[in-house]
Amino acid sequence: MNSLSFIALSGMNAAMLRLDAAGNNIANSQTPGYRRQSVSQADQAEGGVTTSVERSVEPGENMAQDFVDQISASYVFKANLRVVKTQDDMLGALLDVRA
Repeated sequence: MNSLSFIALSGMNAAMLRLDAAGNNIANSQTPGYRRQSVSQADQAEGGVTTSVERSVEPGENMAQDFVDQISASYVFKANLRVVKTQDDMLGALLDVRA
């Protein structure tokens, strides 16, 4: 089993990848022939997630979905960051008790 910080870090990396893909889709929405990027995530048995970026076969845009993806990814990033901070606080409190 992986540590909480590793699991949260993989979630933060996945969120950053989703932010990048959505931003790239928005920036290139008017580019002729541009194919949208999408991010797929899969959970790992030992904890955390794996991510991969895929290009759609058909060109097109879905700006509403890209904006929702950006907002969602920012919340996921913040939640995982909170896990890391909480683990750090708990470790600090444990060290204070043991010292």
